[in-house]
Amino acid sequence: MNANELRDKTPDQLREELVNLKKESFNLRFQQATGQLENTAGIRAARRNAAKVKTILNEKAAAAASDAPSANEKSEA
Repeated sequence: MNANELRDKTPDQLREELVNLKKESFNLRFQQATGQLENTAGIRAARRNAAKVKTILNEKAAAAASDAPSANEKSEA
């Protein structure tokens, strides 16, 4: 999963992607606990991809907050 691809998505799409990654992470952990997991690197990849999505969501939220005028600026205008 490329960070540039994630930046092109809307926040709603990113939240949906995060939910899917959390489900995937849960399923991988469940497989590991039952001894069915063949590729243990998948757990790490799912965790890292979820972190990437969270980072992009936070960047978008910070950008939206800095673009919007604060309450003080509105009252002064």
